[in-house]
Amino acid sequence: MPSIRVLVVDDAVVIRRMLTDILTEDPDIEVVGTAPNGRIAMAKVKQVNPDILTLDVEMPEMDGLQTLRALRAEGHRQPVIMFSTMTEKAAATTLDALAAGASDYVTKPANVGSVVEAKQRVREQLIPKIKALSPNVVAPRHAPRLTRPATTATTSRPAPVPPQAAQQAAAGRVDCVAIGVSTGGPNALTTLFRALPSNFPVPIVMVQHMPPVFTQQLAVRLSSVSTLEVCEGATGRQLRPGHAALAPGDNHMEVVRTGGNVILQLHKGPPENSCRPATDVLFRSVAAVYGPRALAVVLTGMGYDGLNGVRHITERGGRAIVQDRASSVVWGMPGAVAEAGLADRILPLDGISGEIVRRVQVGRGAAVR
Repeated sequence: MPSIRVLVVDDAVVIRRMLTDILTEDPDIEVVGTAPNGRIAMAKVKQVNPDILTLDVEMPEMDGLQTLRALRAEGHRQPVIMFSTMTEKAAATTLDALAAGASDYVTKPANVGSVVEAKQRVREQLIPKIKALSPNVVAPRHAPRLTRPATTATTSRPAPVPPQAAQQAAAGRVDCVAIGVSTGGPNALTTLFRALPSNFPVPIVMVQHMPPVFTQQLAVRLSSVSTLEVCEGATGRQLRPGHAALAPGDNHMEVVRTGGNVILQLHKGPPENSCRPATDVLFRSVAAVYGPRALAVVLTGMGYDGLNGVRHITERGGRAIVQDRASSVVWGMPGAVAEAGLADRILPLDGISGEIVRRVQVGRGAAVR
């Protein structure tokens, strides 16, 4: 099986060496070159034709964002993983890079006790993302274990669901929309929120796999492109129609009913699916509070976070829709839900907002538009 050919671009010699050492330890990956800045990287891309690039955000001469835009302008379509520090400025630039065509990002380790620990943190983030973004080069070694029979679903048609169940799903009232997303999520969420109407009648709660600082920046950006208010979740914040809450990085987020209201609760419980925040944690709480009036939406993302949470929602009579393979950056999270037979619709990204609006309209008199 051919190796994944990686070009490492970073202005720091120690980082280039660290990334090269980490990547060459994996038999499926070959580092075919390194570059200290974007200008040299542009020449190297033409020389070595990598399958994927790691690209430092902050570099002299040509920074990561400038390099990415130059690559795309010249027609280079290889996946690019940005390598970013955990600062507000770097987070903002990384989101700009994702909007400009980067596939994903990895954060540089901070406040770690040793070089060994720093390398392990980078290894755990970077190698799975490289492999997920290069599916035609290296096939996954392990498939998820599904506890329900898998069904075959196309990316353009609804998943096979009994007609009676489909009718019930279409007829049920929705009082909360819960979204889970990972790789490719910032752009997917931007597309979704741009299309949601100002009189959206129910609250939205979301998990995007991101660290602190990044989630705050993402919430601000989503709020700026939407007629809805989008903010980071906070303990005690009340859910309200037309408002969306995004789980803050490094915090699980749940919904809790107290009296006649539903509020958010944050905590630092153990990671699930190697994630904190985790979609499964949020979805389980949504299932418990809203039962059959919950709608789960699973968008592009690596891994299987959300699968068990969707199962909780559907077992209580709620429904789930997922993004299709063709429009997903990685069809891990939505694919796991679809293959488990838990999605009653599988839709391209540009069709999901309309489907959500159609669902929340059911049982409500005023038009949602």
